[in-house]
Amino acid sequence: MRILLLAILLLGQVALAAPRQLDDHRWDQVTRIVAIGDLHGDYDSYLTVLKAAAVVDGRGRWIAGETHLVQTGDIPDRGPDTRRIIAHMAGLAKEATRRGGRVHNLLGNHEAMNVYGDLRYAVAGEFAAFATRRSPALRDRYFKAVMDEFKRSDPQRLAGLPPDFREQWEREHPLGWVEHRSAWDPRWDPKGELFLWTMQTRVAIQLNDLIFVHGGISSAYCRNSLTSLTDMARAALRLGDAADHGILEDPLGPLWYRGLAGVAPAARIETIDAILAEHGARHIVIGHTTTGGVIWPRLDNRVIMIDTGMGAAYGSHIGWLESTSDGLVAGYRGGRLPLPVSDDLRGEYLDAVIAMHPGNPALQERRDALRRGQPEPGSEPVADSAVACDMSR
Repeated sequence: MRILLLAILLLGQVALAAPRQLDDHRWDQVTRIVAIGDLHGDYDSYLTVLKAAAVVDGRGRWIAGETHLVQTGDIPDRGPDTRRIIAHMAGLAKEATRRGGRVHNLLGNHEAMNVYGDLRYAVAGEFAAFATRRSPALRDRYFKAVMDEFKRSDPQRLAGLPPDFREQWEREHPLGWVEHRSAWDPRWDPKGELFLWTMQTRVAIQLNDLIFVHGGISSAYCRNSLTSLTDMARAALRLGDAADHGILEDPLGPLWYRGLAGVAPAARIETIDAILAEHGARHIVIGHTTTGGVIWPRLDNRVIMIDTGMGAAYGSHIGWLESTSDGLVAGYRGGRLPLPVSDDLRGEYLDAVIAMHPGNPALQERRDALRRGQPEPGSEPVADSAVACDMSR
């Protein structure tokens, strides 16, 4: 009988400790969280960080049990492997769920840009990933449709096209471009694979006492619920080429805002405290603004920057944030370090990171600025002129 009662008590404790979903954007009692920042089309760095954090095995399969993995957006652009990363993450999400874990993908400004057609940062490999034997014929059909539209709507422009227009046009529309647009853009295909995937991402989530968002939350949005941020973004994504992309392009919006990272106009401490109080949280974790290779806490851990620059375009600096019952830890190729709990301890922490990666001049630059009491690299601590929490928007 005693053994039976003990077993019942132990089962009760396990049940109490199990992760609990409060709604679509909030979880509680998550025993382990691993968060990674911007990937920018670098599949090798993506797998490297997941292996180093013991999230996947050598074959890329989920081994992390009930861990919740958060990726804070900006998988696309600047590198060729976007489609490959997203396909792997979609499969990984299914594996994680079967084992009691979760994969949370957040919406970054680059996912949104690919949906509404701003391709200025897309590289050739992004389009090549979609190219097949049918691509030349598909591109020819699209070119004919463009010419037919010129003929119908603007014959004068058609007559004035240069002799090498076709060659210029093909350079701007490489093989795979048509398929890329069909996958991302709802104007081409409302059931496109990457558009539908993007519509499943969220703008911000909260796990335990940590809020995760790509860019940040400004005073203009600090009273919004996490659900409302995602609802606004999804509504804007459905609009396609509308002149105003609203929250998706707003410099104060959660996809683009850099004020939490200290970039002018830097967020006021009152704003950050108001956001944390509004959600019952202690930390806001952001990507979007690169750190040069370090998981970087700001304002006594109120803000934690995790965009270490993992994409090859930024130096392939591997790093992740980990949260367990033992506290917050920063992970690197060289090992794990407890995250400093206050700003005055960041010097020793940064020294330890530099010792792991002595060949990274960006880390030394950050350390030198810290010693001199200067602004952090890439930031200008000019106070946000907005009120601490603007209820008018």
